[in-house]
Amino acid sequence: MTQGLQMPWHFRGAVTLHTARVAPIAGLALSLALHALAFMLATGHRATPRPPAPRPAQVQQMIELKLLPPAPAKASPARVPAPPAVAPTPPETVAPTPGPRPHPPATMAAPPAPTAEEWAFAARYTLRNSKGYRYTWGQQVRSMMGTAVEGPDQGMVRFRVEIAPDGSLTRLDTLWSTSPVAERLARQAIHGMPSWPPTPTGRPLVFEKTISFSPFASDGPPLYRNDCQPEPTAHRNRFAWDGASEQRITEDPPAEVMDPQALEDCLKQLPKDSIEAESARDQRVMDRWGWSASKAGR
Repeated sequence: MTQGLQMPWHFRGAVTLHTARVAPIAGLALSLALHALAFMLATGHRATPRPPAPRPAQVQQMIELKLLPPAPAKASPARVPAPPAVAPTPPETVAPTPGPRPHPPATMAAPPAPTAEEWAFAARYTLRNSKGYRYTWGQQVRSMMGTAVEGPDQGMVRFRVEIAPDGSLTRLDTLWSTSPVAERLARQAIHGMPSWPPTPTGRPLVFEKTISFSPFASDGPPLYRNDCQPEPTAHRNRFAWDGASEQRITEDPPAEVMDPQALEDCLKQLPKDSIEAESARDQRVMDRWGWSASKAGR
């Protein structure tokens, strides 16, 4: 260890001189000195400052700023002033709308009673089951019933009448009625009528008659122009059978053919038809079959 160190000459001589005495102490001191030297060298090497490492070059950054226009300020909603308080007005009283005024009830005065001339014609007219007599009798009854007024008392009544050859009433039956008032008034008029002339044929006269007690209907005069024509043939079921008797097919009777001289004599007694008779006939046809069945509707 000491060989590798080059000591100065004066230090080397001193060491040799005292080696024998102080060998142990010298060795220890030498060892300490060497260690101290090595420590100093090591400490000086560490303490030498190193040059700073170069810093990386800084990259320049570009920051672009854009100035945006300020956002428009939101307009605050304008306050609507509250309406002034108004005192509630009382509801207006509305007058009710006047409805249609009730019209007075319709009325129809009783027709005039048949004249003596009309009764004389009825007493001699024999055609169609004494057609003139039947009409004149009904007109006499209606003339004695008074004025017909619209309402619950109006109506019609149909009778079955039987008159003796001398003109007296022998039987009166009510077939149907739509008003008890009309039936009562008609019966009063029939039983209170004066004596009638004898029947045209000299035999009992049986017929049915409807009396209208209404302000909207009247029994107009009949038409006579077709009374000389033969009665139309009544068509029946040819194959009708009662199930007990011998089954037969019945034929309709042939139409009656009137003698020309008898037809001429018959036409002489026909009266002249009036406008009232034509109008009454059209009204009866329209009431039964509709407007198209009348002459005016064709």
